[in-house]
Amino acid sequence: MNSKLSGYQLIQLKNSVVENFDSSNWKELGALTNTLEQVENHNRLLRSLSWGDDDYDSLALTFLRKMIGSNDENLAIVQDYISKKCTASGDDISSESTSERKVVFSPNIFNLPSESVDPNLVSVMMPYTPALNPVYDSIQFAAQQQGLECIRADDIWNHSTVIQDIFSLIFQSFIVVCDFSSKNPNVFYEAGIAHTLGKHVIPITQSEQDIPFDLQHHRYIKYLNNSEGLGELQQSLSSRISTLNTQRNPTWL
Repeated sequence: MNSKLSGYQLIQLKNSVVENFDSSNWKELGALTNTLEQVENHNRLLRSLSWGDDDYDSLALTFLRKMIGSNDENLAIVQDYISKKCTASGDDISSESTSERKVVFSPNIFNLPSESVDPNLVSVMMPYTPALNPVYDSIQFAAQQQGLECIRADDIWNHSTVIQDIFSLIFQSFIVVCDFSSKNPNVFYEAGIAHTLGKHVIPITQSEQDIPFDLQHHRYIKYLNNSEGLGELQQSLSSRISTLNTQRNPTWL
């Protein structure tokens, strides 16, 4: 007998889908729930995903509810699929009545900071070059528009090694913005840390060719490093940060 899906559980499932699903995931889940034809023929769902449209969040919620079924007959299938696809990114999609597997680790390269996660902190991982200073300014403005603080590692000096400062900053952050422009290896490494820690990572880049192959299925923001392009970047980032803010689970801290 299927357990009854609560509204809060549905939102948790939707958040994981929005953060991690690509079009093939929607189609696979559609095949498992006998809704594949509806997925492929929907006039907005996959298009909104591909183009990063503002209505994708609400479309994902509505269609996920349809997949689960009016009587929750496909709930176990949907939960199992999303759990397998999203666990690696750190999303907690456990139901209210069951305990799901969680990963516990103790790093031997870094020291775990004593500070807790700051729900108002956005950190930025990017090359420290003067040409990108206007980009950093735009990211800061976007975060400030949503009432959040935005810093990067060169704004702090708490440890004797830079990488420990970076790890601590990522650990404490709610959102991590990663600029993959110019294929900087340090940013790749830092993005891996952020994903491992289950952070909300927002990739940005001046060229889609700079996105690593392993991350190309994730949605990213492409921008131009000029006044018009940075204005659009600020607007897109502000919108994405706002969405993540509304999805925040009040019990996760």
